[in-house]
Parts: sequence; structure tokens; C-alpha cells
Amino acid sequence: QVQLVESGGGLVQAGGSRRLTCVTTRNIPGINAMAWHRQAAGKQRELVAVVTTMGATNYADSVKGRFTISMNNAKTTVYLQMNSLKPEDTAVYSCYTQTYTGDHYWGQGTQVTVSS
Repeated sequence: QVQLVESGGGLVQAGGSRRLTCVTTRNIPGINAMAWHRQAAGKQRELVAVVTTMGATNYADSVKGRFTISMNNAKTTVYLQMNSLKPEDTAVYSCYTQTYTGDHYWGQGTQVTVSS
């Protein structure tokens, strides 16, 4: 069974940086995109950033210019570099991947807490 395992969460001060990593436990054929979502307490889950296997990226307006998503060549790992963090970035961050055949996978999530 495929699993996505996130790491890199934790407590960081406002203005600081954090890098999240998500690794697939085995190769997933046909991946067409990998993404990070987040869910803050009491709020709906939102898409933070997505990267396609063609290298195209898209970001939520709230993180543009501060966050950078990237994927390794083997399509087994996706990163989220988060800079200039704000308290409102506090959330559980989960990675997600989908394939051309419609399969999709979620990670368990990693907590990021930004203190003011």
C-alpha cells in the first residue's frame, strides 16, 4: 500500500522558515501532480501549492512569494519551502498526489505552528 510520509513540521517564530518534505513509500506510476494542502483549526482544508510533472506550479494567493513547491526527478518526493512565515500559516500540512488514471493519495499531515 502506498503511503505518503510528511516531515519537517514544528514550531517556528513569525518571520522564520521551514521546509516540509513528503516522501512516497514506493514508486507510483503515472503521477501527474503533487501538492500540499493545509487545514487550520476550525477551517476548511485549502490547497497551498501544486506542482505538475511538467514543472508547472500554482500557489494560493496567501502564500505567493513566500512558499516554493518542488518535486524531485524521480517523482517520489515533494518539498514545500516556507519563508516569512506568519501566525496565520499555522495549520496541519498534508501532501497529496494524483495519477493520470485518477488514483490519489494523502499523507497523514504534519503540524506547523507559527508563534507571533
